[in-house]
Amino acid sequence: MIRETVEARITAKTVEIFHRGKLVATHQRSFCQHRPTTIADHMPSSHRRYRDWTHERILREATAVGDDTAALVEIILRSRPHPEQGFRSCIGILGLAKRYDPERLDAACARALALGTRSYGSVAAILKNAQGRKTTDKTEQPSLFHENIRGPGYYH
Repeated sequence: MIRETVEARITAKTVEIFHRGKLVATHQRSFCQHRPTTIADHMPSSHRRYRDWTHERILREATAVGDDTAALVEIILRSRPHPEQGFRSCIGILGLAKRYDPERLDAACARALALGTRSYGSVAAILKNAQGRKTTDKTEQPSLFHENIRGPGYYH
């Protein structure tokens, strides 16, 4: 029944969904504007596994990894119309802690923040390409700076 036309009957208290004249779903009508309501059984299985995660839990686990990881996760959650839409990305980033040590993951998140990227794929690529390693030499500049970049002192 994916991508097929359905009909809806909306009453004062319920929303009923019909497919080819057969009732397939009934929902209590929500009167909270712009707030989706979802029945867990109607969610795809790929979404159901994330329903036990909360915004607070994700932030708590990200903070345990490091400040940059927490900052990236916060940006991802804030950038979506509904924070739940960013859960998959955030949980994926936190899952990288199973393969990489927390310091390296946090460094990769710092790099992603510097590049302005907000996805699991970006952080995973940074880690895979070893771009997320923190340098111990403070005189070495990150590769995104170059001597041909004018900088703030150029303009008066």
